[in-house]
Amino acid sequence: MKTIQVKGTARTATGKKATREIRKSGAVPCNLYGEAKGENGLPVALSFSATQDELRKLVYSPDIYWVQLNIDGKECKAIMKELQFHPVSDQLLHVDFYEITDEKPIIMEVPIKLNGLAEGVKAGGKLAASVRKLKVRAPYTAIPEKLNIDVTSLGLGKTIKVAELSFEGLELVTSPSVVVCQVKMTRSAMSAAAAAK
Repeated sequence: MKTIQVKGTARTATGKKATREIRKSGAVPCNLYGEAKGENGLPVALSFSATQDELRKLVYSPDIYWVQLNIDGKECKAIMKELQFHPVSDQLLHVDFYEITDEKPIIMEVPIKLNGLAEGVKAGGKLAASVRKLKVRAPYTAIPEKLNIDVTSLGLGKTIKVAELSFEGLELVTSPSVVVCQVKMTRSAMSAAAAAK
């Protein structure tokens, strides 16, 4: 997995007024959740802000990263957990980060990559991915940038489900019944099948 550095500034003032001021200045309010728990047992967040420029490459990227966060000179490793965008303008409104360690497993969505020429495509079908990412659980050091899936033997009208996949060192969290990809019948494939009868 790739790494990216993000610098932030701790913020003491929270609430709607404070977050409005942060956004006006061109920054984005962020929270970092870690091991710290409050009296009620719920995770305690460290509030900070980062500029749009600092976050742009992390947010608007098809790649997945672990983040080297630097908040007022204090460094920690984290992953981006949740994003909020404005429903109309698509402006980035808020980012949640989750602190990570080398040992503790995390759940992360990893992009899939379909490799090979499927048998069904050779027969005139069309390969279609039903999902773009799969959720996996593993220490962040074991999570790859992509999940490579071989589709060579996938026949016409056939699918690959999550239950049929396995990756070394990773636990798949996505439901086993989810269809990952399929070779769809096309008109030309149907005509060819009818002609072969």
